[in-house]
Amino acid sequence: MPHLALYTFGVLKSPLADPGPLTREFYDLGEAVYRKISQHPGYLARAEAADGDRGVLFEADWGAWGEFAVPNWYGKGRTVETTALAATLSLWTDLRPAFDAVYTGLHREALNRRYDWFERTGHPNYVIWWASDGVIPTWQDGVSRLEHLHDHGAVPHAFTFHHSFAPEGTWTRIKGVGPKSDQVR
Repeated sequence: MPHLALYTFGVLKSPLADPGPLTREFYDLGEAVYRKISQHPGYLARAEAADGDRGVLFEADWGAWGEFAVPNWYGKGRTVETTALAATLSLWTDLRPAFDAVYTGLHREALNRRYDWFERTGHPNYVIWWASDGVIPTWQDGVSRLEHLHDHGAVPHAFTFHHSFAPEGTWTRIKGVGPKSDQVR
């Protein structure tokens, strides 16, 4: 059975190495969010660097998740001192558990504060797609699908929770998301 891949990307207002209060707050809340997400029903795995150094993204060993990559619109730094981004790549059992993890609890609280930390870029900040059973998506997969979503809108190859597709490529809607009359799942 396929799994749902979820890639998120945001451009931070200040570099990860910034010792300022907003950056520290983002990190502190982020660590708590990761702990909660990893305990959420339907969560399978997420990309984690082998060394786990904060701010080391481009040089890190990501194992099966591949070499770290960013969308072509990211124009800030790529060194530990200048990197100003946050990205995640994770696997889920289905749409509903991933949606619930993102839009409830501590992660929802963080989303409500996203513009304190992140720039408004005019680009999507996440994309989802179905990965075949046993396939680990790579960072490059996430980037290419996010760029595809930006350029072409939601299609079975790259979509959002609000414009979703089932594993076989048919349009679907997560129950409780969108117009009540369109609830399918």
